[in-house]
Amino acid sequence: MAQRVLYFLVPGQNISPFDVTLAADAGFDQVIPLTGIQPADVTGIVQDAIFCRPPNRFNDTGIFIGGRDVHLATDMFQSARKAMVGDFQVGVFADPNGAYTTSASVVALVERALSDSTGKGLDQRSVAVFGTGPVGLCTAVLAARQGAKVRICQLTADDDQKAALRFGERYGVDLEWVSAVTLREKSSVMEATEVALCAAKAGIRILDREVLDAAASLRVAADTNAVPPSGIDGVGVNDRAVAVQLAKSEFLSIGPLAIGNLKYKTEFGLFRTLQTSSTPALLDFPDAFTFATAELAQATTSAKAA
Repeated sequence: MAQRVLYFLVPGQNISPFDVTLAADAGFDQVIPLTGIQPADVTGIVQDAIFCRPPNRFNDTGIFIGGRDVHLATDMFQSARKAMVGDFQVGVFADPNGAYTTSASVVALVERALSDSTGKGLDQRSVAVFGTGPVGLCTAVLAARQGAKVRICQLTADDDQKAALRFGERYGVDLEWVSAVTLREKSSVMEATEVALCAAKAGIRILDREVLDAAASLRVAADTNAVPPSGIDGVGVNDRAVAVQLAKSEFLSIGPLAIGNLKYKTEFGLFRTLQTSSTPALLDFPDAFTFATAELAQATTSAKAA
């Protein structure tokens, strides 16, 4: 009997047990790790995979692009797309460091909270993203693609402004870079911010009560950090559009476990999409956002029906 095979490409030396387990649970019989892979290696690997089965078997072979570097993952994904030859194609799904599915879940939950509470989503909203790592960059791009005016907030001297802005350019969006290293700078950023998204290093408080008290325009705050202390004061780990009222501000909070629950469903669902799509699926993080949004809509419809 033919088996469903997923080739797992990463630039580093280790693959994620989380991703492997999810892929297996989603129906792949074998997950084959290929480590130390660079963009220049991808074409040969993909073409090795596409020619060993006839074109109508594309659901049985998948390419997953992991690792920790979203810049490399973008290059590898584009190389994989270009490697297809005529009808010989396979599905490709990229999710480096879980950043694509996590950011998709953050933005989908924020969009839903805004729409439910105000009747208007992210379009033209002022959004501040704290954290310039993989999740922060992808979150910033997705929010900007929804029409938000996005600022990426520098938290340390090591944050790479050029790399962050270049990532936005690759996806056709304009991102603003601002410093939020000091308490005064954070307060200044938050004065005009409607949506605060924290995707910074785990276990570090980024926005404390003093900063939040002055954030009179704040409508939604989402935090990806599940390790105490929370990245945003007042956000509970299980919060999903929970009202938080402080001295001078009131906002809806979205916590890391609510984000993680949707992230899990999104990643699992995209692994299944590789196996069930009527055409070879090519899944980047905008596709993850589309899936996460549909998942929320379906859950809402089911809840109302019940």
